[in-house]
Amino acid sequence: MSATVALTALLSLNSCRKDPLNDMTDEESRIYITNRDSTVNFGSYTSFSIVDSVAVASNGSTDKRALTDYDKQLIAAVKAAMQAKGYILVDKAAKPELAINLTRIDDTYSSSYYDPGYWSGWGGYYDPFYWGYPGYGYYFPSYYTVYYKERAVSIDLVDLKNAQSDKQINAIWNAMFRGSGVWDTNNVNNMVSAVFAQSPYLKK
Repeated sequence: MSATVALTALLSLNSCRKDPLNDMTDEESRIYITNRDSTVNFGSYTSFSIVDSVAVASNGSTDKRALTDYDKQLIAAVKAAMQAKGYILVDKAAKPELAINLTRIDDTYSSSYYDPGYWSGWGGYYDPFYWGYPGYGYYFPSYYTVYYKERAVSIDLVDLKNAQSDKQINAIWNAMFRGSGVWDTNNVNNMVSAVFAQSPYLKK
């Protein structure tokens, strides 16, 4: 009798347990990834500027920019996070030392490969002319590799102060969030806070 009761109790407990994949909340499904150039002293920079619209990449095409309510909130949240880290926001005409690019990635095929060659060789999602460096390439150090599929958001921090004479602008920090609800305005502030929180070295 006691064995039957114990078995019934065990089955009851299992039926109430969350399935780790199917019962995740949107927040639990989101992944936050950050990468940095470990040779960079982030405290040596003072000023930054940020794009006034967001690039939209879809299945390899990056010829679209947007300024939806979501994009405005994303720009504002990243601005605030950088200022909270001690950096001074300036206009791009004031020769900022750092530049921030924002991209919404909307790929519907699986396992797109997102690597330095894809960005620097093909041009990637970055518009160097926006920052007054026509003809410059967009370079990530060789360690930088991220896999993604479907919807994601990328924040790229590039070094304008040390732009190379060989037409190269270095990306020194990148953050990406992906998963359910990444394009939901209700989640923007929390997602931006999460990637900056896991980058304590990024401060003036």
